[in-house]
Order: sequence, then C-alpha cells, then structure tokens
Amino acid sequence: MQDAKEIWNIALKTLEKEVTAVSFDLWIKSLEPIDLKNNVLYLSTTSETAKNRVLKLHEQSIRYAIKSANEDIVDFKILDPDETTKYKSSEQESKVVSSSPICKFNEKFTFDNFVVGNSNKYVYAAARGVAENPVTKINPLYIYGGVGLGKTHLLHAIGNYLSKTRPDLKVMYVTCNKFTNDYIDCMANKDKIGAIASFRNKYTNVDVLMVDDIQFISKKTSTQEEFFNVFNELYQNNKQIIIASDRAPKEIETLEDRLRSRFSMGLIQDIQFPDYETRFAILQKKAQQEHYNIDEDVIDYIATNSNSNIREMEGVLCKVVFYANLSGKTHATMDDVAEALKDQVISEKKSITSDKIIVAVCKYFNISKDDLIGKKKNKEIVEPRQIAMYLICDMMDLPLTSIGDIFGGRDHTTVIHAREKILNAIKDSNRMRVTIDDIKNTIEHAQ
Repeated sequence: MQDAKEIWNIALKTLEKEVTAVSFDLWIKSLEPIDLKNNVLYLSTTSETAKNRVLKLHEQSIRYAIKSANEDIVDFKILDPDETTKYKSSEQESKVVSSSPICKFNEKFTFDNFVVGNSNKYVYAAARGVAENPVTKINPLYIYGGVGLGKTHLLHAIGNYLSKTRPDLKVMYVTCNKFTNDYIDCMANKDKIGAIASFRNKYTNVDVLMVDDIQFISKKTSTQEEFFNVFNELYQNNKQIIIASDRAPKEIETLEDRLRSRFSMGLIQDIQFPDYETRFAILQKKAQQEHYNIDEDVIDYIATNSNSNIREMEGVLCKVVFYANLSGKTHATMDDVAEALKDQVISEKKSITSDKIIVAVCKYFNISKDDLIGKKKNKEIVEPRQIAMYLICDMMDLPLTSIGDIFGGRDHTTVIHAREKILNAIKDSNRMRVTIDDIKNTIEHAQ
C-alpha cells in the first residue's frame, strides 16, 4: 500500500507530460501531499488563488494522473493554507480522541463486485466462507498472488461484509508496513514498557485482524517476534486472522520457521492471473462502476492484449476513456485506443508464456528443451536453465513453486537461487546484461 507522497510523486510524472511546462512549474509543482484518508488524497497549495486556478485549469488532468498512480483513490481535495491548518488540527484531535481499532473499508471493494473466474474462484470461496463464519471454519486464512490481482479487494470485501452483518465485531485491516512502523514508534517511546503494552492491546483487542503485504516482515527480526506474539494471542483467544502476501509462506525469504508454521495452520490459497473471459468481465464491471461509455471492441482489445496485473489493465481502460473525453466524445472507440496508446505497448508481457521463454532461451544457447528442464548439471546447461527461471520470474506472475514444477518439479529454493544468481550477474557482468536483453527482445518481438 502506498502513502500520499508516493502516490503524488508518481502522479507528478504523468502530469509533467500532460500539461505545459509553464503550468507544471507554476501550479502543479507547488502542490504538496498532506494525507491519504479513506482513499482520498489531500493536497495543500500556497494560496486560495492557486487552489482556484489549479482546479479551474487542471482538475481533470490531476484526477487522471492520481487514478493512474493508484486505482484505489476515489477522489482528491486541494486545500488552501487556512484549510490545511484546520485539517491538520482536526486530524491531530481525532488521533488523540479515537483509539478504536475498527476500520473504514473501501466501499467499492465488495464480494458483489469481485469478478469471479477460474483463476480466483477458490480464494473467493474461502474469503466468503471466512466472512460468513469467522473463526469457525478457516483460521488463519492466507491469500497470496501477484501484484494487482485482487488480494486487497478481498480483504476489504470481508471487512465490508462483517461491518454490515456483524457490527458487534471489532475488525482491523492494517498493512505490514503500518504494523512495523507502529512497533518502531513504541520502541522509540521513552516509556517503552507502557508503549509496548498499548501496542499489543491495539492489535490483540480485536475480533478479526487482517494484515496486508505480510512479505515485508521479511528480515525484520524484532517485528517478526512481536507479530508472532500477536498472532498467538489472537489464535489462542479464537480470533480470526487473515493474511495477504505476494508469495506463499515458504517463498518468503528469512521468515522465521515458527511464523511460517503458524501461517500454514489454516488454509493457504493463491490467486492466479485471470484468463481472457475473466479479464473481459473485469473491464466490463469497471466500465459499469465508473459509468464509462465505451465500445465493446475496446474492452475486447484491452482484455486480449493485456497480460499485466489487473490494476494496470484497468489503468489502460481509464486512459482510453480520458483521451476520448479530451476529444469531446461521449464514448470511447478504437480510435481513442490508438491515440491513448500510440507511445506505448499495452503490456510488455502480452501473450508471454513460460514455454515461449524456454524456447527463446534454448534457441539462444542452441540447446534442447529436454536438456534445459532436465537433470543435467554441466555449465553449458545450468546457466541457461537459471536464465530461463529468472526470465519467467521477471516476465510472468507465477508462484515460485509453479516455476519449479515447469523445470521437472524442482524445489522453490532452486528457483530463488537461480533468480538471485542471475540478478547479481546482471549487476556485475555486461555479458549477462546483453544476454538477458537479447533474449527479452526475442520474446517480445515474437508476440
């Protein structure tokens, strides 16, 4: 999960291309991100005049840039200096008064608007089962999958469902970074003992705890220790725990074995990249939710040619509609696709499969596929095999265990070793950089 500054820095790069240099330097650069709350980005400006000018000239461009930076953002607000002061003061008072762990969930993320397909039907069923019967069936629930495939959507869907059906429950959603920062803050407190007690009370005095992006706990030894304590207390008190990550527990490097064991006690469920039919349905649903008027062949084109994550795919749809609106059109057509995407390919991962990567590597090194995925361990085979593993990791959203299966059922640690070895070689060796670039070009131009 990004913070306000990260989102705005990404948006600035888009705005620098969308507005004139004079407007960017005079109006846009002076805006400062001050908060991200309930998926609304708050920006401060230097004067009331500047605020009015920015909204008059660039409101639509800013809205598009922020949406492109993070699809979860539902709105933005620009505050003049007086409004900024009042806002910060109000937020500070709110933090002092409110200590409730109950979260406000993104209303757009519900079970009803989660598009179910072959790639996610099992994880959807698991999440729905936990929401309908917390603790009684699955605990903990561990969801993993690539970036932008719907993990956060499902966590918020669980939260929204419980808020309506079980308002008596205290439900907390938190990112791993937030958990870590809270722990660091309490360790820096002068009253360390009291701060730690308050920290533990905050995270254990709940009925349902959802932690997103748990992979970031890797290498944080003291934070892992504290999360282990929180996990144990919740589990022993029959409280529901839901965890999301971009990889399976056994694929998180430097994760303590006892935490890995705890995560595996319940149900581990992955989300795969959606097939064409699901991608088409996702884009259709997005168009309906945002009231986009768009030709069906545009949705078909994006669904057919996109093989990136869902957020990026929806971002392409948003950009096409934006360009149609700039042209004064009431609906988006394939002409708008050509204009919006004239300087880019929808996805560098278009139609890429593991087989195509393996074929390209075999052709480059003049070796057979049987040798590449087989058991031979001579240098002429091992390096190409490691390169193939690295490229599949880099160019596709596949779990490490699935990649290991492609190469004759090798363990995920073998894939990790291959990926790290090639990454280091790319940094140190010009030969390796050229080799990887040549093979990637072969794969991409073969699409």
